[in-house]
Parts: sequence; C-alpha cells; structure tokens
Amino acid sequence: MIRGKKSTLRRPVFPLPTRILCEGESGRRGEQSGEMLRVEKCLLELTDRLRKPLGMDRRRFLQSSCGMAAAFVAMNSVFGPLFAVGPAEAADPEAAAERSRTLAEQLIIDVQTHFVSPDYHSRGILGLRELAKRWNPQLQGEQTVEKIRFDNFFEEVFIKSDTALAVLSSAPADDPERYFLHNDELIRARQRVEEMAGSRRLLAHALFSPGRPGWLEDLERVIAMKPDAWKGYTVGMPFGESRWPWRLDDEKLVYPAYEKMVKAGITTVCIHKGLLPSNYKQRMAGTWQYGGVDDVPKAARDWPQLRFLIYHSAIRTGGLPTAEQLGAFEEKGEIPWVSELARIPQEHGVENVYAELGSVFAVTAVSAPRYCAGILGTLIKGMGENRVLWGTDSVWYGSPQWQIEAMRRLEIPEDLREKFGFRSLGPAGGTLKERIFAGNARQVYACDTEGLQTDEVARMKREASEKKR
Repeated sequence: MIRGKKSTLRRPVFPLPTRILCEGESGRRGEQSGEMLRVEKCLLELTDRLRKPLGMDRRRFLQSSCGMAAAFVAMNSVFGPLFAVGPAEAADPEAAAERSRTLAEQLIIDVQTHFVSPDYHSRGILGLRELAKRWNPQLQGEQTVEKIRFDNFFEEVFIKSDTALAVLSSAPADDPERYFLHNDELIRARQRVEEMAGSRRLLAHALFSPGRPGWLEDLERVIAMKPDAWKGYTVGMPFGESRWPWRLDDEKLVYPAYEKMVKAGITTVCIHKGLLPSNYKQRMAGTWQYGGVDDVPKAARDWPQLRFLIYHSAIRTGGLPTAEQLGAFEEKGEIPWVSELARIPQEHGVENVYAELGSVFAVTAVSAPRYCAGILGTLIKGMGENRVLWGTDSVWYGSPQWQIEAMRRLEIPEDLREKFGFRSLGPAGGTLKERIFAGNARQVYACDTEGLQTDEVARMKREASEKKR
C-alpha cells in the first residue's frame, strides 16, 4: 500500500458479528478481542478454501448458508465445540439448504422488538446501532434515524429473519418527546402490521410509569386500547437518572395498578431489569439499585394472578462480561443479577416469574459463548424450561437472523453441565429450544398463528429468498 492513501479493499461482510470490542475502563471501548481476531482469520481461511470448488467469490460465499455454517465452524475452532455444525454444511450448498428446509416451518416469536416514532429525532439511541455496527457487519454505512423507524424494522424483523411474530415494546423518558413510541403509537403499529400482512404478526406493549403525573388515569385510558401486555421500567428510564424510579413491591404506589390490570384481564407485566450502562454508579447514582430483582419476590407472591416477565434476564450491565465476571462464573457459576433472578422461584415458592433473553443473548452469544451457555443453563435450571422466552431487542442490532441461528446451534458444554447441573439445550428443533423460541410465548401471549404460512409477509419472504438465490 502506498503511504498516505487508504486501502480501497472492502472488509468482508461476515455472517456473524466478529467485531465485538472489549470493554475498557470507565465504559470506554477497547480493542477487538484476540478471540474475535482468531475467528475472523479462521473464517477467511475456510472461506478461501471452500469457495473455490463452488465457483463463488468471498462475498457470495459468506452470504450463503455455507458461509453461515463456516462461521460457526470458525467459532468452534476458537471457543471449543459450542455450536452444532457439521463440515458438510460449510462445503456443500445442498447440505446447508437441507438443514434450512428442515427448520423452515419453525415458529419464532420475538417478545422484544423496537422502532421509533416519526416524531422521534434524538440521535442518542443510534449509539446502539453504531455500537452494533462494530460487531454486526450486516449493519453497513451511516446509521440514521430512518434505520430505526418502522419501514426498516418491518424489513429486518419480518422479511430478513425467520421471525414469525413479534412483540413491539417501548421505553419511557423523563422528557415525553424522547419516548421511542407512545402508547397510542404502539397500538397503531400493531394495527398497521395486521393490515399489511393480513394476519396478526405484531403484538403491542403499553407503557406504565408509576409516580408520574396522571399515570393511573393514563393506564385506565390505555386499557380501552386492549394492549397485549404491559411494560415498565423500575429505574424510571433507561440509560440515565430519572425522577421517577419505583419498586414492583410498592403497595401504596403500584398495587392499585395491578388491581386495574387484573380487572381488565391484561395480566402480563414485562419489566426492564438490569442492562445498566457500564458506568452506572456514576451515570445513575440514585436509581441504579432499582434495576435489581430484590423487589420481584414479594410482588410475585402478592399477585399470583399476574405474570412478571423480567426483561434482559436482569443481567446487571449491558456491556461484555469482564474477566472478573467470566472467572466468577467458571469458578462458582455466578452471573450478576441473572443468578439472583434464577433463584427466585425456588427460594420464594413462586411460579409466575419469567426470564426474557433480549440483548443478553445478543451481546454474549458470539463474544463469550461459554458465558452465554451458562446464562441459559442458569435460567433453565432455576426458572424451569417453561419460563424462558426468546427476545432480541431488534431493530437496535439489525436483523435478528444471526441470533436465531446462534440459538439454534448453541449447546452447553459437557463440563459446565457436570459442574453446575445444567441440562443439554438439545437440537434446533428439539423440545427445549422450541419452547424458548415460541412455546413459552404462546402460553403467555394470545398468539394466533392462523394464516401465517399464506399471508402477505409469507409471500414477501418467499420473494426475498428467491432473489437471494
């Protein structure tokens, strides 16, 4: 290369994120991890060896089913045999296509998705897309607000992934103009997707925000809109200090809302827990404690009529696990706040507490797959196989297809199963993964799957697949 000129060579677009960066001090991003560098190197070597007999260039191979399989082969070469993949899948398009065909009818229900309103103009949330761009190569170019609005949401979630149904969520802010979506917008989006698809593809949360002026009156107004579930943030709002934090077990403030929910028959209560910024003790000094799970047991005992879905599985911070956290898990099986959540059903005798996987899976599945396997093992062991639900936090991270593929293939290593009493996750289409992907959500939400194979979305998916071939 001539000094002073930039290379014109484009970096390959890998099928899995390989640019997840290490977390540095004070929440600053560090360098790409050594493991990820080795994954990239191995994948490029595999690509150049396997693509030639198939007559493909690098880009085409990496975009193919064989390229996806090769990515998991590379992951296994670095992290150990955590992902179910055979050499034939990476070398033979027909073998890769056969696997895809066997999973084509698998029902995927994503219980946490997002986009923002046309009236939302803050660029702050784009930091998630820019962050994800570093480790999800499918996110190319400048990340604009349009990338997190409805049209791209619909494309990435319903057309570019195997997701069949999704639940649309939102988040409050102390400044009403900074809500991702307000409640009437959530309900309108549900109707819009139904009109476009000709079937019920999208369910909708309604936000409730205890302590804010007029919040109970707003809850009563929203009940008439018939949301599919409720969504609350005990920290008041994500990412920063709020004037209105609250606790699930506050009898005076929150229990009147539970009464109204039960009376209305809308009894699924989704609660954002954990996922704090890495510098949370400075950024959320007075509210971060509300993100823990110590308020869950009493509320669950007092309100057995309600289901409490703990979003992000309460993982304490949203960054990558630190070396200290990885070591603590390997030694004792402890994962900050996730382990506390998983112990609640047995320690407190409740059966109405659930765990959701949004962001917690996305951040760890590729960067720290043993840790990710440990999170799943911990949740399934403590919560039970019927109370863990699939969610991806898309559209913040782009299309969720790579997450779906990672979950289909992930297995808990035998040494972790023996040491901590975890069970096997089993095959992609096995009972346990089927429950996580959709079965448990169908027990929680009124999911009507009638017509999903023949509606307009199914047609658009087929057209997109044909163009790709």
